[in-house]
Amino acid sequence: MRILVTGGAGFIGSCFVRMLLGTEDPLGVSAVTVLDSLTYAGNRENLTPVAADPRFEFVQGDIRDAELVSTLVPGQDTVVHFAAESHVDRSLSGATEFVSTNALGTQTLLDAALRKGTTFLHVSTDEVYGSVAEGSWPEEHLLQPTSPYSASKACSDLIALSYHRTYGLDVRVTRCSNNYGPYQFPEKIIPLFTTRLLEGLKVPLYGDGLNVRDWLHVEDHCHALIAVLRAGRAGEIYNIGAGEELTNRDLTERLLSACGADWSMVHPAPDRQGHDLRYSVDTRKIRTELGWAARHHLAEGLEGTVAWYRDNRAWWEPLVRLMETTAER
Repeated sequence: MRILVTGGAGFIGSCFVRMLLGTEDPLGVSAVTVLDSLTYAGNRENLTPVAADPRFEFVQGDIRDAELVSTLVPGQDTVVHFAAESHVDRSLSGATEFVSTNALGTQTLLDAALRKGTTFLHVSTDEVYGSVAEGSWPEEHLLQPTSPYSASKACSDLIALSYHRTYGLDVRVTRCSNNYGPYQFPEKIIPLFTTRLLEGLKVPLYGDGLNVRDWLHVEDHCHALIAVLRAGRAGEIYNIGAGEELTNRDLTERLLSACGADWSMVHPAPDRQGHDLRYSVDTRKIRTELGWAARHHLAEGLEGTVAWYRDNRAWWEPLVRLMETTAER
């Protein structure tokens, strides 16, 4: 199998690539091509463990570049599409890039996949469903995104599914809960809080800290994607979540403990605009149809993640300095 991975230098995409080319070799791939524009969240160092593999190729480029995409997709059996602008806070201050990349970029890839008849796995987010006070959203639930980021992802989901329903392209969509683990860019809450605490700095907690998220280890997410590639059905949506729900306040408390800090290291921050209270997805479909289940428990997963950041300061310190420099401009 020859696979094109978009956004493969990012947090989740690079984990997927490392898994494909690792000793487990879950899909028996003959070639993996990564297409990544290397924006602030893309990092070639994330792919260092597999860079010497003869099956690996890296192409720096934009998924909106139709000419480039049309040269890469015809040689592939499958496109696994991670590439996206994905940070809610950034979308609130500037939505244009989110709509352009997430919607138009996805459509550019789909056009190329349609010409070749390439299987297309579209990786999306639980945020497209919006907030749910209790219970969990099933795959067929109405989409109710609240941020420019989640709205642009909902748009890309619908575009992708339309290529199956109209043209018969083998499109599969996944919607995952919040990911955590090694190599995550330090703007998201777990690496942000961890790296700040390791530097002896205070961490900002939005509002009352009672927003609830389900935390999914990135390796479990990637194993779920492999299960969808192996046995998922064309035109179907698969929710992916670990069932490990925490309020942001509880998560903060766990990170403080893991980093040897206390609540004196937390300062309140004004709540985010349109901050959804709780996300929760019903995962019965992927568990019953594909036999997938999360392998990581949150307690051990967080401990291992904090340990990774403690041991890999050379990876994240330049990124933190870059964030600080950018914020000053």
